Amino acid sequence: MASAVHKVTPDEAAANPAPEAVVVRFAGDSGDGMQLTGGQFTLSAALAGNDLATFPDFPAEIRAPQGTLFGVSAFQINFGSTAIETAGDAPDVLVAMNPAALKTNVGDLKPGGLIIADEGEFNKRNLDKAKYAENPLEDDSLAKWQLLKLNISQLTLEAVKPFGLGNKEALRCKNMWTLGLALWMFDRDRAPLVQWLKDKFAKAPELAEANIAALNAGHAYGETAELGAQGIAQLHVPAAPVEPGLYRTVTGADSISMGLVAGAQLANLKLFYGGYPITPASAILHHLSRLKEFGVTTFQAEDEIAAVASALGASYAGSLGVTCSSGPGIALKGEAIGLAIMTELPLVIVNAQRGGPSTGLPTKTEQSDLYQAIYGRNGAAPMPVIASRSAADCFDCAIEAVRIATQYMTPVMLLTDGYLQNAAEPWKVPDMSAYAPFPVEFHDELPPEGEKFLPYARNDRLARPWVKPGTPGLLHRIGGIQKQQGTVNLDYSPRR
Repeated sequence: MASAVHKVTPDEAAANPAPEAVVVRFAGDSGDGMQLTGGQFTLSAALAGNDLATFPDFPAEIRAPQGTLFGVSAFQINFGSTAIETAGDAPDVLVAMNPAALKTNVGDLKPGGLIIADEGEFNKRNLDKAKYAENPLEDDSLAKWQLLKLNISQLTLEAVKPFGLGNKEALRCKNMWTLGLALWMFDRDRAPLVQWLKDKFAKAPELAEANIAALNAGHAYGETAELGAQGIAQLHVPAAPVEPGLYRTVTGADSISMGLVAGAQLANLKLFYGGYPITPASAILHHLSRLKEFGVTTFQAEDEIAAVASALGASYAGSLGVTCSSGPGIALKGEAIGLAIMTELPLVIVNAQRGGPSTGLPTKTEQSDLYQAIYGRNGAAPMPVIASRSAADCFDCAIEAVRIATQYMTPVMLLTDGYLQNAAEPWKVPDMSAYAPFPVEFHDELPPEGEKFLPYARNDRLARPWVKPGTPGLLHRIGGIQKQQGTVNLDYSPRR
C-alpha cells in the first residue's frame, strides 16, 4: 500500500505516479457514523472530479450490542482518475474505529495496505467483545500491513473541549476528526463539508462548531504530525476525464425513483406507489414521497398484499401503478401479480433483492431472485423482467419498465439489489428531450351498434384496450378467472 498513499519528493512522484484509483473503507460500530463519514468523503471525491463507486455495508441486526462483531458498519469507496465500475474488491486503506471493525475487515485489505486504527478503543473490554486474546496493535499479527495507530477518541475530546459537550456527545464527533484526516491524506477541500455541517446543525450551532472543530483538528493533525516520516503523506488522485454536462451523485434508489417519475411523465400518466416498508426497498418509497409536485401519490400499506393490490387498483383506475419490495415481500405479492397478468393491467414491480431465503439477510446483497421473478407465480404467468446493471442505469431501466408496461398492458418486474439500491456513483443528468414520449391513449370508442365491447380484444401490439372505469358505454368486467379469448367469459377449454 505504500505506493497508494506515499508521495514525498518530486523525483519520487515522477518515478512513481499517483495510482489511477484508490479504495478506502471506513469501518466502526453502528453508532460511529461510518455511513455519514463515507458519504461526505464521497462528496469530496465527486467535487474533486473523480469517478467513483461506493458500497455501504450495514449490520443485519436492528442494533447489535456496541463493540461486537455483529454490530460493525462499513462504507467503502473506490475513486480515481479513470472509469470506475465497482466499489472495489480489496481496500488500499482501512480505517478501523474499534477492534471489532478491524477483525471483521482486515482480511480484505491488500497486502501492504494501510490500517488507521483508533487505539483509544482498543481496551480490554472491546478486545474481549471482538474475541481478541491479545491487542493486535501491539503484537506482530498486522505485520503484512502498514499500521498507523492514533488515539482518535482522545484527540477528538481535546478538539471539542471548548464547546462544553458531555463525553458521549463529544465522542460522536470522532467520525469528523477521522474524516478531516482522510481529507488531508487525499488533498481534499474541507469548505463544502464545513458548509454541510452548518446546514445540518443549523438549529444547534454549538454542535456544528464542535464537529467543524473536530474536522479541522483531524486535518491539522495530518499537516503537522509529520506522518510523512511514517510513509504517510498527501496523495492527489487526479480528476477523471468526463463529458461536459451537469452531474450529480445518485444511488440506485434515487435513480429508480426519478426514472419511474420520468416514465410516468413520458406516458402522460399520474404515478401511484403502493408499498410496505422492507429493507432495502424502502428507500424508493422515501424518495417518491418527496415528489408530489410531479403527480406522484404514495401509500404505505398495512402489508405487502395490500401494497400490490392498491397499486393494481390504481392501474385499473387509469394511473401507473408501482410497487416495490424485496424477495420475501415479492413472495407475498405473488397471487396479486398473477392477477395483474390475468387482468392485463400495467404494473411496475421493483424487486430490490437481498440475501437468503425467507427473511434472509435484510442488509446483505444477493442476486438470487431471478427464478422467482420469471416463474414465481402459480400457473402459466409470463411477465417481462428487466435487470439494472448500475445505480445510474436504474434510471433508464425504470423508464423502459414503464414503457413496456403501458404499451403492452402487462406487469413488468425490475430487478435491482441491496448494493445497487444503496451504492452511489456520478450520473450525468440526461437531456429529457432525447427520450421519445409514449403517451397512453385510453380506449373510449363505442363498439358498432349491435356488438359488445370486448375488453380483451388485441391491437397491433397484441395489447388489450385500457378503459378507465366509468367511461360511458364501455362497462366491462375483468378478474382472475380463466377467460375466453377476447372476452371475460369463463373458459374451461384446454385449448386457449
